[in-house]
Amino acid sequence: MPILTAPDGTDLFYLDEGEGTPVLCLSGLTRTHRDFDYAMPALAGHRVIRMDYRGRGQSAWADYRSYTIPREAQDALLLLDHLGIEKAGFLGTSRGGLIAMGLAPVAKHRMLGVCLNDIGPELGTSGLDVIMAYVGRNPRFRTHDEMIAAMPALNPGFPNVPESRWREEVTKHFTETERGLQITYDPKLRDVLVEAGAQAAPDLWPFFDALAGVPLALIRGANSDLLTEATVAEMRRRRPDMLFTNVPDRAHIPFLDEPESVAVLKDWLALL
Repeated sequence: MPILTAPDGTDLFYLDEGEGTPVLCLSGLTRTHRDFDYAMPALAGHRVIRMDYRGRGQSAWADYRSYTIPREAQDALLLLDHLGIEKAGFLGTSRGGLIAMGLAPVAKHRMLGVCLNDIGPELGTSGLDVIMAYVGRNPRFRTHDEMIAAMPALNPGFPNVPESRWREEVTKHFTETERGLQITYDPKLRDVLVEAGAQAAPDLWPFFDALAGVPLALIRGANSDLLTEATVAEMRRRRPDMLFTNVPDRAHIPFLDEPESVAVLKDWLALL
């Protein structure tokens, strides 16, 4: 199992697959490298690096106070250094997109391009409320099958998703135990979010603007409650060259194998 040990002793799991231009995939807040399973066909012909953040998936749990965007950004650069990669494309889903934007002021020279999946410099409050309702908590379901059956009602912004996809999602991101389903990350991740919520939210627009000159793409779920249409409009005003798609029948987050997502991914990859 490929492991990188961070300077604080935390073991970080990663995958390094394929050959070609490197693309570093950065997953969502509570998710793992499996976020990008569906995108792998679109990324064919590239060297795809996927990692589990500290405290998530197959990476080791650490002091929860290190579960921050700056530390996770450091870990991402550490992984590129470990693999001898000077520059890469950054594909960031949700939290991963925030990490990519956070790196722009200090590490833009290492970015061949950035693709953001349903994330921007402003976060919709209703979407944040949804996240805080589940983060750090085990679901109420005892089995995978129970949760799979409930997924359409739990995700009304995702109509017409087949049961097979919900099965993939549930079995990837929850472990079935005698005590019921368990999350695949450190529940103390909630603590750092609660503590951060007690402080004024930073202005992220300067970080977005720092991506000037970097090939940029944005994939949005048309039903997203985290990335609003108003934020997208401002992003496009500031970066009229930004590739963009609004994926129908998707909320937060698109799976990245929808035809619209694949088209933008391929156009973006061609610019790297």
